[in-house]
Amino acid sequence: MAVLIVIAVVVMRRRRRTTGDVLKEIGVKSMHDVVLPDSMGGAIHLQHVLLTAKGILVVEVKSFEGKVFASDRMDEWTVISENQRYTFPNPQPALFDRVAAIKAVARDIPVIGFVLFPAAAEFGKDRPSETIYPDELRERYGRPHDAELERLVEAFYPHWEKVQRASEPAPRATSRV
Repeated sequence: MAVLIVIAVVVMRRRRRTTGDVLKEIGVKSMHDVVLPDSMGGAIHLQHVLLTAKGILVVEVKSFEGKVFASDRMDEWTVISENQRYTFPNPQPALFDRVAAIKAVARDIPVIGFVLFPAAAEFGKDRPSETIYPDELRERYGRPHDAELERLVEAFYPHWEKVQRASEPAPRATSRV
């Protein structure tokens, strides 16, 4: 009986890990809620940008729980939870633009992007290509051993610094009364 309780506690703790916890685990350096110039003379908002042992990672977090109906080609994605139904624009085109903005600044370094969904989001038949769950993100981008991490970060850090210099904090929305 005690073993079952311990297992239940471990499972519950894993489920309670926030996306912030996962991002901290994999990011050697990070920026959150920043604006970066885009290729058309404007600016693009980036929710999370991480320097990892594999390059720069752009992450957009979606906190929806429930059944997600989505595909690479759908313009709108739908989430159906117990009591509600949400639709939102396919986040992949915006993600591609965010990755391109980083690549324009940090040349010669791997840059990839994902839309991160919580484990409580369940995709239908097929899951869109640039979507990922927290455990998958942790598995793919976990930190290597110290010597390998130091070598990779040393190679990638000058590019990261360029992205940092080009970025600025995103303006906060103000409410009108």
